[in-house]
Amino acid sequence: MSFVSPLFLWYFMPALLLAVLVLPRSWRNGIIAVASLVFYASGAGAFTLLLLACMVVNYFVGTALEPHDWDRRGPLRKRLLIGVICFDVAMLVVWKYAGFATQQFDFLARLCGGDFPVVHLALPIGISFFTFHHISYVVDIYRGERRALRNPVSFVTYIAMFPQLVAGPIVRYREIADQLPQQRSHRLDDIAAGFPRFALGLCKKTIIADSLNPMVEACFSTSPDNMTFGVAWLGAVGYTLQLFFDFSGYSDMAIGLGRMLGFRLPENFARPYSSVTVTEFWRRWHMSLSRWFRDYVYISLGGNRHGAAKTYRNLCIVFVLTGFWHGANWTFLVWGCYHGALLIIERAFGWDTTPADRRPRVGRRVLTLVLVVFGWVFFRAPDLHQALTMVGHMFLPDFSGLTDVVSAALTNQRLVILLLALLVVLLPAHPVTGPLLESSRTRPATTLRLGVMTVGLLYATILVANGTFSPFLYYQF
Repeated sequence: MSFVSPLFLWYFMPALLLAVLVLPRSWRNGIIAVASLVFYASGAGAFTLLLLACMVVNYFVGTALEPHDWDRRGPLRKRLLIGVICFDVAMLVVWKYAGFATQQFDFLARLCGGDFPVVHLALPIGISFFTFHHISYVVDIYRGERRALRNPVSFVTYIAMFPQLVAGPIVRYREIADQLPQQRSHRLDDIAAGFPRFALGLCKKTIIADSLNPMVEACFSTSPDNMTFGVAWLGAVGYTLQLFFDFSGYSDMAIGLGRMLGFRLPENFARPYSSVTVTEFWRRWHMSLSRWFRDYVYISLGGNRHGAAKTYRNLCIVFVLTGFWHGANWTFLVWGCYHGALLIIERAFGWDTTPADRRPRVGRRVLTLVLVVFGWVFFRAPDLHQALTMVGHMFLPDFSGLTDVVSAALTNQRLVILLLALLVVLLPAHPVTGPLLESSRTRPATTLRLGVMTVGLLYATILVANGTFSPFLYYQF
């Protein structure tokens, strides 16, 4: 089930909201937990058992990780923490990376004249996200930042909450622990605030991201022999916009749904393409993932507390993991290393701060956007050969124009949407549209809210009814 499917929009979501509003307040976590498991099972099928198994292990280990008088120095708790993290990571590694690893062994074996059996495993939906939620839960308890959840229903609500289960935001346990008790208030005001945010995300996804998808697909499917300067740049820019509106649209929908259910989920985007440095970009793009790696990996490795060399080492480790977290492909590793190298260069030369003067600031902003666009080519390309082919043509103007297939995909409507999308991402860094739409009562916010809730929502609903929507891009991670 998808947020942009008629089944979800016209049946599942209204029924759930009605149940949460009408039934006793003490039932709300149970209603959300059951609905979330049903939502996940509708897409994951038998993999729901894997999610349940991971939840059972982490729930019982979590209660044992709280500080105890009999274990003042914590050696037993530490070993237990390491054990459960190894379990969580092992589940992720087996299901997500076993196939990739065996393919590499098979490649090496073939070079030596042999072969190696290749494992083919289906990827459980959302495994990268619920694995990180489990790790956040046990680590926050071990550190004494939050107490373990004694109520299993509340625990299932946190881990399996359907708005963020499949594609984020990644909600650290400390961010939501205080919202999980059954006495949590829930008002019609939450629905009034959350629904416009949900509608904004629906418009981003269906009107912009899905409209650009055929054009982007045509560009990245172009064979190396037919690749041109125009096709390469159109594909790179188109995907840069498609990914942002698709993923930020999903995040807006998730945050809006969470708000309608009485939860405040963390923001995930803050106009990332307005960043002046790559360092700033990572403070604005997929912010929940950046915060997770900062709190549980970067700081645990020592952060920037032990000199420049170890700081650069820690950044390299974080971005190698960030790349591979997105997928089992060398393209993701290259993309992660590319961004890690850019961050190290900025830090080493003192370029990680925003210039005070306007002219250098504009120049740096353009440079940062171009660097990010190049990186997205590796992120989107099916393999390194295709990525390097596209990047090479982006550096070599050939004035060959577009291929017939790409020209057919670039309709007048998609060209208009592409240009309008470019205008949106080039707006100033503040204010961020989602929070503004959700909470601001200023005249511009009210006007935007009215436009989204009338023209935008009506058009998006028509597109959904016509079946023109596509899966969210981050479902594959």
